[in-house]
Amino acid sequence: MSGLENADWPLFGWIDDIRQPLARARDAGRPAALATLYRVEGSAPRGPGAQMLFVAPEDSADIGASGYFSGDCIEGDVAGHAMQVLADGRPRRLHYGNGSPWIDIRLRCGGALHVLVERIAADDAAAAELLRHGAARRACRWHSDGAARHVTADEGPLLDFSETPFSLARRYAPPRRLIVSGGDPGALAAARLAALSQFETILLRPGGPAEPPPFPVSRYLRSDPATALAELGVDRWTAYLGATHEDHHDLGGCLAALRGGAGYVGMIGAKSRAAARRSALENAGATPEELGRLHLSPGVAGLGKSPWEVATGIIAEIMQALNPACERT
Repeated sequence: MSGLENADWPLFGWIDDIRQPLARARDAGRPAALATLYRVEGSAPRGPGAQMLFVAPEDSADIGASGYFSGDCIEGDVAGHAMQVLADGRPRRLHYGNGSPWIDIRLRCGGALHVLVERIAADDAAAAELLRHGAARRACRWHSDGAARHVTADEGPLLDFSETPFSLARRYAPPRRLIVSGGDPGALAAARLAALSQFETILLRPGGPAEPPPFPVSRYLRSDPATALAELGVDRWTAYLGATHEDHHDLGGCLAALRGGAGYVGMIGAKSRAAARRSALENAGATPEELGRLHLSPGVAGLGKSPWEVATGIIAEIMQALNPACERT
């Protein structure tokens, strides 16, 4: 038994990106089993490209899991196969639902799911390359037939697979990142929600307290937003939210984010200030195309005006912007 079947609180399903648990397994010198959903027939909670990672701890019969495929329909069985893959190194191709050899495992949504499970050694060269690309914020693709694997630096489709001979290629984009500048309740709510939503979250507070924020973030910086963005670098998987309410900070951060090609750039503030802010950015050299990508008074209307309600609308808007091909699995 894997232990997943009887999990009272399956929080492992919150982990969407297997790279962090893979890095922890490698650091601990532990092999991992990578499960990739490569084909879906009919309805399913997750799409092709969804992944789970399994690591067997040394002092327990239960397996550590990250990710999910179906919301508890098959996770326990996949984990059992993952333990076998970890033990013997032989990859498995699993078929659940319609046409499956395991008629006692039912999918609540109908259809069929096809999963590849492969063993990743602690010193696997492809895994090391995958993590290097992620750390450098470069897109790459994982190519595997279950037994051999390699990584290429490219931005091909999210998932390709071939049945004969079997192989798959799964793209990894850099982790979604949100840079929030500010320290009022609204800015802190946005940073907190982003961290809970698995964003790499960076909180900027120019001249802010030396003590870090009272909740986890990836980084806390006290420098000016424009300076911080120049040091951090910006890309299309990055969102920037100016929320200091001080134009000399927020406008500089927005201009740096727009020029860096950020996937989302927003600035919290009253609508009555929007025209003056656009004019100031235009005078600073912002192009019409850049200004067209700027979100002033961002978020989803109608949710409410408390910090958490405003932040919820903004995070939802950012999620949409950073998923232009609508392929989040």
